[in-house]
Amino acid sequence: MNAIELLSDSLRGSEMVTLGFLDGFSDADLLDRPVDGANHAAWQVGHLVIAERFILGSQLPGVNYPPLPAGFEARHGKDGATSTESTGWATKAGYEQAFRETRAATIAALAKLNESQLDTPTEGRLAAKAPKLGNLIQLVANHDLMHGGQFSVIRRKQGKPVLF
Repeated sequence: MNAIELLSDSLRGSEMVTLGFLDGFSDADLLDRPVDGANHAAWQVGHLVIAERFILGSQLPGVNYPPLPAGFEARHGKDGATSTESTGWATKAGYEQAFRETRAATIAALAKLNESQLDTPTEGRLAAKAPKLGNLIQLVANHDLMHGGQFSVIRRKQGKPVLF
């Protein structure tokens, strides 16, 4: 196994876990906040989608993300995190599709790289945390898993089975 395969597996694994947390959720369940001020799952999944595109979009050579529905990025940005609106959010199927399509585009672009390109220095605000492209790609996979605890709390509140 080489580094490209390992990163691809890491991205696929975090995708499996993230989408697994949504197992058994209805569209309404996605809007349940475990406590006042906490993010609901709808915002979190949308946030992961736009974050991946933002983090890698200008740094991963050849990545071609499919378009998102109108208003998706604004809804799932920082201002959307505190929105108390119960309408205008995507469906569970819509979030799963956006997540899968975004991840597939990332993995497809990664597959076209050679290992030496993973050492390309990164730019921007995350360069200190992820100084090379390989680090940045791993950060995206880890970002998904950072939200796992939040999804778990929502699942527990709703009485859904523990998954992982």
